[in-house]
Amino acid sequence: MKTKLPLISIVIPCFNDPYYIIESVQSAIGQTYINKEIIVVDDGSNLETKKTLASLESRIDLLITQENKGLSCARNEGIERSRGEFILVLDSDDSFDTEFCEKAAEVLLSSEDIKIVTCYAKRFDERGLIDIFKPVGGTIKNFLFFNAAIGNSLYRKKDWKRVKGYDEMMTQGYEDWEFYIRLMAGGGEAYVIKQPLFHYRQKKESMRIDANKIRHDLQKYIYSKHSMLYKDHFNLFIDHLLKRIETEEKEKIKNTKRLEFKIGQFILKPLRYIKSLINK
Repeated sequence: MKTKLPLISIVIPCFNDPYYIIESVQSAIGQTYINKEIIVVDDGSNLETKKTLASLESRIDLLITQENKGLSCARNEGIERSRGEFILVLDSDDSFDTEFCEKAAEVLLSSEDIKIVTCYAKRFDERGLIDIFKPVGGTIKNFLFFNAAIGNSLYRKKDWKRVKGYDEMMTQGYEDWEFYIRLMAGGGEAYVIKQPLFHYRQKKESMRIDANKIRHDLQKYIYSKHSMLYKDHFNLFIDHLLKRIETEEKEKIKNTKRLEFKIGQFILKPLRYIKSLINK
């Protein structure tokens, strides 16, 4: 007798995205993993988006509508009302290859020690493929200084409950990284499927781009919130900071040399021109 596969709840928060949400929902519907439910959370979207979501409602399992509260809150609301043992959050402008859930669920079922299943990601824009992003996965040590998994990964709902979900104070980005830190702090591993099964749309304006502009403030918040964890890994923390300072100093030197070269070229150009006239 075959054991019934765990239910995967695919939670898709949406805010003012009337176009790409269709592709995102379609990628969830098209998953080869059969035992799944699809939940879309309308986080206070505009009228155009609401019309699109209404047209999709018959193709999904649940449409939740709330006033705009931010990505973390929308994810938590969707997960809270989900029925699945496994959770996959999916941003409304991104998508997965059809086999991701099937492959990721198999990995998650293989060991309780595996807390997160992620994969390689194709980053693209309106011109086409940019590159293949390869998260490193690993243990909590790999998550201390950057997100070692993509934000759209598979994990257990019981672990989401254990760490009390996404931090709803984090409305400007990096909320998935901070969530993973809490998820991994008690031990376990983030497993990386070494295939580009995720499609990340890189837009000119996005929450991720805005987050990178204030990354120092967001990092400070994370370091402060998890100060005891960073104290426990003090030597790693210091090594990381020193390496970052060294890298930034080397980059400054390179930029200075480039600037000096350009200034030198600018000054020498008219002199060379005068010299060429004299030698004629």
